[in-house]
Amino acid sequence: MKVKFCGAARHVTGSSHLITLDNGYKILLDCGLYQGRDDDMDNFNSTWSFNPKDIDCLILSHAHIDHTGRVPKLVRDGFEGDIFCTHATRSLCSIMLMDSAKIMERDASHYNKRNPRKKKRKPLYDTQHVRQMLKLTTGLSYERAHPVCDGVKLMLRDAGHLLGSASVTLVVDEPGKPTVRIGFTGDIGRPFRPILRDPKPMPEVDYLICESTYGNRDHKGQPDELEDFLNIIQEVCVDNKGKLLIPAFSVGRTQEIVYMLDRLETAGKLPKIPVYVDSPLAINATLIYGSHPECFDKDVHEYMLLDDNPFGFSDLKYTRDRGLSKRLNNIKESCIVISASGMMNAGRIKHHLFNSMENPKNGLLMVGYSAPYTPGGKIRNGAKSLHLFGEKRDMNMKVYSMYSFSAHADRREMYDFIKNQKSLKKLFLVHGEYDTQKEFKSYLGKHGFNSVEIPELKEEFELRERN
Repeated sequence: MKVKFCGAARHVTGSSHLITLDNGYKILLDCGLYQGRDDDMDNFNSTWSFNPKDIDCLILSHAHIDHTGRVPKLVRDGFEGDIFCTHATRSLCSIMLMDSAKIMERDASHYNKRNPRKKKRKPLYDTQHVRQMLKLTTGLSYERAHPVCDGVKLMLRDAGHLLGSASVTLVVDEPGKPTVRIGFTGDIGRPFRPILRDPKPMPEVDYLICESTYGNRDHKGQPDELEDFLNIIQEVCVDNKGKLLIPAFSVGRTQEIVYMLDRLETAGKLPKIPVYVDSPLAINATLIYGSHPECFDKDVHEYMLLDDNPFGFSDLKYTRDRGLSKRLNNIKESCIVISASGMMNAGRIKHHLFNSMENPKNGLLMVGYSAPYTPGGKIRNGAKSLHLFGEKRDMNMKVYSMYSFSAHADRREMYDFIKNQKSLKKLFLVHGEYDTQKEFKSYLGKHGFNSVEIPELKEEFELRERN
């Protein structure tokens, strides 16, 4: 039995790990899209380090694109096996991957029109491949042992990272051989976050594949988020009579922000100003959140006894229409605009930033990570101006940050998640930058984890010697 690391090896994105049983049965854990600007990874999304036709089943930890974004391509290239994930992950994949396919189709079409003499680009997949993928996908409940094939059982347990996110535990019983337990943390969430339940530690396993995104840092302590958020709204929208822009990822972050605003409104603390969620994908995702209350924590269930819709109130408007989105660019009254993408490198928020950043009355609230090369990353690093849509714009609006919105566990929280693993034969660190992983390996070594590997891309390890 062996494991091959086919993605997110010394990188944060492109999660994909292949387990091959002694009888040849192949189980793929995640099939994510690489998102970044590393020349060494240029061909990652278009090539495979295995034959898709040979994969017998695929297990998805959660719906984020860096964990699921190549599944339709896997199907396009010949995969016909079963896909297992939670019910909520299947629901989110149905909108997120369809959105991804449409973007790829549109980008390829635009490139081909602009470059008629160059070789035509083709998208990695199209909407038909997403539909084919969904036909192969079975939603499973948490905490139930599900047979994958003869001798292999799967259990998904809430990882607290995203609606439907799960850790993966595989119990392998092959004839005449000792039982082997293999674990994959997926992305580990944070305790005490709004909406979702806290991450629940996995059962003990023999081999563990563990994420390491924030393995070199501890997040700040849990602040009084509602009070901090309200103070920012008061300063920008009431005192300055300006517009507050909140760039937020469409799935997860947007729903948290809307839920916080809903609680402030229910408590009578939110100023009477319009709030716009200007992202079609975020709107679809919010509808899916509302249809999966089985993933909510106790606080949301109790809150729903007071307000049966935690994602809607009288001054909140969800905007799909592109025309209304354009009109928001010119609106002069105080308001809050929540829009994607979170890094401001694409989507409607980029237009809102372009049209609002020179007005000192306005504010920008950063609630998530932004890569350094994106507009969001440049703003975080103190940029005084940006070039957007071919024009230079001065950065005059005040920038605020609320770092507590991170959905990834820090190193202490990751350790708390895995510290029950007393019988590990090997721990593999994935989904992290190499320097961060080396620091996390050292940190884990000080806490008793002495057999830790940081795999390279395409590196293989034996989990159990063949007879």
